[in-house]
Amino acid sequence: MKIFELHKKFGDFELDVKNLVFEPGCIHGLIGPNGCGKSTLAKLILDIIPDNRKIDFGSLSARDITVASQKPYIMRDTVLENLIYPLKLRNIPTDEDKILYWLNLCGLEKKRTAYARSLSSGQQQRLSLARALIFEPKLVIIDESLSNLDIDALETFESEILRIQEASPITWIIISHQLSHIQRLCDKIYFMDNGKIIKSGSVEEILLNPQEPELIRYLKYARM
Repeated sequence: MKIFELHKKFGDFELDVKNLVFEPGCIHGLIGPNGCGKSTLAKLILDIIPDNRKIDFGSLSARDITVASQKPYIMRDTVLENLIYPLKLRNIPTDEDKILYWLNLCGLEKKRTAYARSLSSGQQQRLSLARALIFEPKLVIIDESLSNLDIDALETFESEILRIQEASPITWIIISHQLSHIQRLCDKIYFMDNGKIIKSGSVEEILLNPQEPELIRYLKYARM
């Protein structure tokens, strides 16, 4: 996926991304202070905020793209219906083995018929992540949703992401203030500040050997 000369203004905030390439089959981390434009960029990629099509998705279609957000939308239905909604939306046959796999992964195998909005916030977050992955997307945006998981669930989903990458690599964009996720998972990191990509590079270049003053200042107070 390539982004060329993407420019958006919202009041006093200005997003200005000159040239950004997310290589297919890699895990990309997007970091930066609050209000720097990370989630705005994600919404533009997802077409939640319309743009003038400065984004080249290559062979990807809307059916291939998904998001797991920090505040997931949970439908007024059962856990099961929430989980399989992406399959129904894409006319993909439901497979009981696949359903059981994801219910077990997020610890909700005994709650498949429960009203999904009665789940705890952590359970809803796990359901949201499973729902995002069940249809085997090709581009996944995770916007702070790993940050709300307990340690066991975090370990489970990080392991699942790495399992997917080993079996059949897809493209990920992980937005997180907790740099431990980024360091453990990502192949490449992009640092944003004031609506711009200031620096991109490997984990070693960005997190372990920063050179830019803005990045150094950010890392000084960021959570590992």
